[in-house]
This record gives sequence, C-alpha cells and structure tokens, in this order.
Amino acid sequence: MPLTEEQIERYSRHIILEQVGGVGQEKLLSSKVLIIGAGGLGAPAGLYLAAAGVGTIGIVDGDNVELSNLQRQIIHHTTDVATAKVKSAEAKMLAINPDMEVKTYHELVKADNIRDIIRDYDFVIDGTDNFPAKFLINDACYFEKIPFSHAGILRFDGQLITVLPGRTTCYRCVFSAPPPTNAVPSCSQAGVLGVLAGVIGSLQATEAIKYLLGIGELLTGKLLTYNALTMDFRKVGLSRNPNCPLCGTNPSITELKDEKQIVCDLKNCKC
Repeated sequence: MPLTEEQIERYSRHIILEQVGGVGQEKLLSSKVLIIGAGGLGAPAGLYLAAAGVGTIGIVDGDNVELSNLQRQIIHHTTDVATAKVKSAEAKMLAINPDMEVKTYHELVKADNIRDIIRDYDFVIDGTDNFPAKFLINDACYFEKIPFSHAGILRFDGQLITVLPGRTTCYRCVFSAPPPTNAVPSCSQAGVLGVLAGVIGSLQATEAIKYLLGIGELLTGKLLTYNALTMDFRKVGLSRNPNCPLCGTNPSITELKDEKQIVCDLKNCKC
C-alpha cells in the first residue's frame, strides 16, 4: 500500500534518508518483529520500533509490572504497577504510534509454545533476563530459521549479538549450555544501571531495523560489549563452532527442550 499523507509526515525523517526512503518505510510497515520480554531491554526496543513504523510488534511476557521495574523499564509507568506487562507495553506503543498493530502474549515462552509464537515474525528480539530462556530462543529461532538479536545486561555491562540461523555464529557456538544457577548473579542480586538497558535495548532495535531494511552491517559473528563506567564499546570476533551442539557438523540437539540449570554449591564448587 502506498504511504498516506499522514504517514509521509510521520515518517518524513526516515523517508529523506537515502538508505530508507519511501520504499524502505513501506517495508517497515509490512514487517513483523517479536519482542520476548517486556522488561529493561524490551521496553526501549518496543518504543523505538513502534515509533519507527514497524507494522506489527508482538510482545511476550508472563509477568506483571512491579515497582522495582520502573527504574529501567521505561515503557511502564507508576500507574501500571500490578498490570500485565504486555498490556502496559501495548498501551504505550499504540500511544506513540496508532499506525501499527500490537499482539500480546501474556505467558512465558516454553519448548511447547515458542515455535508457534515466533514463526509468523520476521525478526525476534531476546529481551529476557534468564539463561534457560535465552538458550530456548536461540534454539527455536534456529529451527524456524528466524533471525534474532541476543542481549544481556548486568551491573554496568551489556552485550549483544545478532544471529542469522544456519549462517552465522549462534548463541550455543559461544555458550554451549546455561551456567550453574548460582554462578552468575541476576540483576535483582547484583544490580543494574537503569540507563544501561536503554542503550542496549536501543541497539537491538537498531539491528532489527537494519535487518528488515537490508542496510548496514549487522552484528553477526561479532559480540558487541559495552561498559557504562568507562564508555568503552568493544567488538569481539566470533567464529561458528563446528562442534556446536545445535548448528555444528554433528548436532546433538535435534528438538526443543526446556533447559534446567543445575544448582551450584559455591562452597564446594567443582564446575
């Protein structure tokens, strides 16, 4: 469909970009992006993708808004406490841009539902905060051949990588399995700088837009790390692992399963 006069005005700063133009904006309007996790990473990603005119955005999260979320999850407001995160996120995205559609999934992704959820989307953003979910998203996207952006944040550090399944380094090429439960602290245990989520989540939205438009250089085969205290960005080159249990030469993972983290006894750790 050709752009309307209102759309031309709304997206004018995109349209005047040579790499986007009217054709590119039409691509965004016809694209579908799924955000798994309406938290610190999903919040800025959702707002920027909605503002950019991505036509359909799915948002998956089984939690309700808590007061402690508001320090970094900017898509939620104080009046949203106790509301389902997906409904709170939907309201803010439609408020910034009623020109798009939001699909909500008030549930957690699991091995028995994730493929049905993700298969209708062009790109997936992993905004989850736990390792089993991240491995599940990686594996599901591999089986469905859907590109995705992985990211993680903790304290003052963030990282992200973009994966084109079957073509570039996947999450399991780097990390073969979840670490023991107590080996890596969570944000609730170690803390996280609120604005860090904004930086990394916005970069994930950037990767999604670049992929949908077919422009620029994606973070494939590269892990981008960022430290907010030193303002240092660093890219680390990553090669595909021929022994990867998922995408390697002789894969041992041939179907989805819910990962379980072993509990590590820190005093007598033998991990």
